[in-house]
Amino acid sequence: MKTNMMKITAFASLFAAVAFVGCSSDDSGIVIPPDGGGGETPDVETELQGTISQDSILDPAIAYELKGTLLVEAGATLTIPAGTTITSDAGTENYIAVLKGAQIDVQGTMSEPVIMTSVNGNAGDWGGLLLCGEGITTEGVDAIAEVGGLVYGGTNPADNSGNINYLVIEGAGAQINSESQYNGLSLYAVGSGTTISNVAILDGADDGVEFFGGSVSVENLYLENNEDDSVDWTEGWDGAITNTYVLHTITGFSTAIEADGENQNPTITNFTAVSETGGTALQFKKESGATITGLSLTGYDTSIDMRDNGPLANIQIDGADANPELTYTAPATVDVSMFDWVSNRGEVAEDILQGTITGDVVLDASVAYTLNSSLIVENGASLTIPAGTKITARAGGTDVYIAVLKGGTIDIQGTEENPVVMSSANEMAGDWGGLTICGNASTTAGVDAVAEVGGFIYGGNDDADSSGNISNLVVIGSGAQINAESQYNGISFYAVGSGTTVQNIAVINGADDGVEFFGGTVSAANIYLQDNEDDAVDWTEGWNGTITDTYVLHDITGFSTAVEADGVNANPKLINFTAVSSTGGTALQFKKESGATFTNASISGYATLVDMRDGGPVSNIFVDGTPLSTATDDVWNGTPVDISSWTWIDARL
Repeated sequence: MKTNMMKITAFASLFAAVAFVGCSSDDSGIVIPPDGGGGETPDVETELQGTISQDSILDPAIAYELKGTLLVEAGATLTIPAGTTITSDAGTENYIAVLKGAQIDVQGTMSEPVIMTSVNGNAGDWGGLLLCGEGITTEGVDAIAEVGGLVYGGTNPADNSGNINYLVIEGAGAQINSESQYNGLSLYAVGSGTTISNVAILDGADDGVEFFGGSVSVENLYLENNEDDSVDWTEGWDGAITNTYVLHTITGFSTAIEADGENQNPTITNFTAVSETGGTALQFKKESGATITGLSLTGYDTSIDMRDNGPLANIQIDGADANPELTYTAPATVDVSMFDWVSNRGEVAEDILQGTITGDVVLDASVAYTLNSSLIVENGASLTIPAGTKITARAGGTDVYIAVLKGGTIDIQGTEENPVVMSSANEMAGDWGGLTICGNASTTAGVDAVAEVGGFIYGGNDDADSSGNISNLVVIGSGAQINAESQYNGISFYAVGSGTTVQNIAVINGADDGVEFFGGTVSAANIYLQDNEDDAVDWTEGWNGTITDTYVLHDITGFSTAVEADGVNANPKLINFTAVSSTGGTALQFKKESGATFTNASISGYATLVDMRDGGPVSNIFVDGTPLSTATDDVWNGTPVDISSWTWIDARL
């Protein structure tokens, strides 16, 4: 078959006027209205529209304009060499479609990708690229696509619609009607004989890539700010995608993955998705599922949404049934630098904090950071936060927190003049999850216990373990509710060892506890706890450290206690402890066999001084060297802690 080079010299005799372009047109070459649709002679070297019914090759030296629908008909191949750019006019009739039996050969390279974009550069300007194949779909043979009335589907899962390599699609996803939209790349029953690799789809008004049945696979896929789903499949697609990076920096998108219909168990390998605006990562409808290996999600409010309550077992993630309770915040499994060939791709803003830290990271006090999601310091890694750093936590509830895992360290270098502040913008209780630190010290929960928050592992045999340093830190608006039994605290110390130094910390307006110790041996000095809605100081699992100079203030009703202690009595020490309430309530509550030694305690304004909730021995509580004889002993009249010089507690964003 003759191959055409798309220049005026090759095609001048092939142009013919058309009023309507259909899927069964017999016209040859590129068809352009003789007046360009506007009364002017068209530039036949640059304008694309109509049908291709014989093999045709574009010229990379020409800046092509897509003026309408361009159809590649059965038996024909459209070849697009490296470096070719096609710019589409805006409109729902502007798209490129490769019909059943036709092929496309996109020959982009890393240094010269093929670009398909729009004249205005806006999402939804045009319809994108569509391939229709002879593969298998649950819609049957010769199904009709929701766009363009295109026919697709057959009985050949190995069908070949050509090759796509190093292609960038921008601004696609035009709206057809309230129910139908184009995508960046639509693959209708495309067979496994088709090769697709190194594709970037940016700023689409609908899905990035959608599979309608078929068996085609895609390798090296970059998807940025597509306003519906980044990857979507339905109709029994059973191919694979390998090395996918999704970036969401705009609000209101749908998902990183949406799956619908029957489960033909497609394979997703190395899938990294990052959101700066929350949202849902993976959504599965009906009986859909997949086998996913190498999943990394960062910044999403919901990891997995089973929209129709389909079986979780249909979704295998790293060898286990999917679990919507997990965040899947593993380190990135795809290095975004592999897409540096996409010249205008975005990046996560430098002032956004989220994801995992696997090395040594030092923040910049001059940057106003936003904690968008979970920020996790891995084993062997460190996070340094200089004096004066301010971190605004997005009011994302349980999805927003900082966690230091076993073997990781944090160094908060605040000073009294320039404390570090971690707060939600509105300072509302429960806006975010607070700071969690996991250590390797002993706990009655044992070695490698599992925390009630985040499923973090903590606990070991090294009571002198160091998780770093915290100095002059103010935490506001924490304590997000996980479920009826579990909540985050302002600062949670899970088996943190005595090698960790903690001094000058304030937790204000928390929806749960101010500070809670889960075992461990860590001590702290100069603690200010104001209006935390559950307990100001809480410990369990045999914590046996010391807190010195603590001031608790309760100005709100309905809080739990100034101190709650639970579990075995490892006799922690509270030196210079002051608690003041203007709303009554209970000061000290001890559960099971718990106890403590107080030195210079001043408690005022509480209706109940000591509550032995489970009838444990009151003698486990020592005050100034003497065990209590009754819960009503009047021994809480020490000298109040003087906080007049604690100016750092007034720091705000």
